[in-house]
Amino acid sequence: MNDAASAPVFLDGGIQICGSTDFVIEQSRLRFLSYLDELGLTQYVTAPVCRCSTPPSVKFMIHGNHAEELAPQGDTTQLCEKLNLDTHNRPQDLEREILLAMLLCPATFEFLSYEELAAAVRVRMNIVEAARKTRLVFQAYEAERPTEYWTYNDERGFVLLPGQPLVAALQAATQPDATGKRYSFSCRRAVEYVVLLSLAQETQSHHSELFDKLRRQAESRALKGGEFERTFLRVIGSVENPLPLKYFVPGDRTWFRNPDQCSAEVTGYEGSWTFYLGEGRFTDFWKREEGFTLTTKCLSIYYWRHATYLDEQGELQMNEDRVEALLADAIQNPIETDRILQEMLLHQAPLGTFAGGCVEATREFPRQICRGTSDLVLPDVDLQS
Repeated sequence: MNDAASAPVFLDGGIQICGSTDFVIEQSRLRFLSYLDELGLTQYVTAPVCRCSTPPSVKFMIHGNHAEELAPQGDTTQLCEKLNLDTHNRPQDLEREILLAMLLCPATFEFLSYEELAAAVRVRMNIVEAARKTRLVFQAYEAERPTEYWTYNDERGFVLLPGQPLVAALQAATQPDATGKRYSFSCRRAVEYVVLLSLAQETQSHHSELFDKLRRQAESRALKGGEFERTFLRVIGSVENPLPLKYFVPGDRTWFRNPDQCSAEVTGYEGSWTFYLGEGRFTDFWKREEGFTLTTKCLSIYYWRHATYLDEQGELQMNEDRVEALLADAIQNPIETDRILQEMLLHQAPLGTFAGGCVEATREFPRQICRGTSDLVLPDVDLQS
C-alpha cells in the first residue's frame, strides 16, 4: 500500500540529547557514539549536529541513503529482516532494532541526558520481554489478581498489599510462568501493567527513590486510563503530523481503533491496545505464542464487523471463533487481504466519526525516569508529600 501522497513532513527527526553545558553535551555525544560503535551502528548515522541552543543539545539521525534502504516510506517493520537481526536470542539485536527505529523517526525523540536515552532503551527492552511473557484471559467486565499480592477496593481499584514486592506482584498478575495461572484483564489494563512492570524493573536497578514512589503509589491507588497515560507516558507524532503508517519502535504502546460503528458497540471491541515487539510483530495477550503482524491485526479488527451476535439477554457480543475463521480464510486470499488493507491500513479518523482506518497517528512510550531529569509525577506520592 502506497501512502507516499499523504506522507507527513517534519523539519527534523531522530534522537536529540540536551545538556546543561557544552561540556555535558560533548560527553553525551562521545558516549552515544561509543554506544553506536559497540552495537555496530555507526555506519548508519550522520555526523552528530551540536546546536547552540538553550539548553545546548546534540542531534543524531540516520543518513538519508540508509534511511530509505532500511525503512522505505518510514516502514520500520522490516528492519530485522533487512539486517538479519534475531531479537529473541540476541538481546543486543533488540537494542539495535530499538535504536535504529528511533533514529529513523521523522519526529524527534528528545532526552534531557544521555542517561535518559540509555534508560529509555532499557525500559523498551523490558516492555518487549515482559509483553512476550504476558498471557491473560480477556474479560471486559471483570478482573482478578493474585490475592497474595493484591486487594480490590471499589474506589481505589486493585492496590498492592503493604510490604509485597512490586515487581513480583506485577509479574504474578501477568505472567503465568510465574504462577501457573492466567488472570482476567482488559487489553487496556494489560498494557498498563506491562508498562508499570518495565518502569519498576528499571528504577529498582537505577533509581531506588523513584522505585519506592512507584511502590507507594501502587499501595495507595491504581492509576488507570487517561490518568495512567498522563502520568507515565509520552507521545510522539500528532494528528496534524501523523507518523508513517508502518513506523513503530519496539516497546511502543499503540491503539488500533475499530472503525466500524456497529461492532465498536461491543464492550471491549472499541479497539485494541497493544505493544510493538519488533520483528514486525504485535502482542496478543490472549494467545501469547501467536501474536499479530500489522496485516493480521488489520484483518482481525476488520472482521469484528462480521462476527457480532445478540446473546440471550439481547446484548451485542463478539464471536471470536468466527473472527479467527474469517482471518484464516483471508490470509489464503491475497486479493481479499489487499482489499481489506486498502480500507484498514489508514490513519484513524477523529473520535466520534467512523471514516478512516485503524492506525494511530501517534505512538506512546514511557516518561523520563533518571535522577535530576525525571518528568514522572505520581499524584498520590509527589503531590501529597
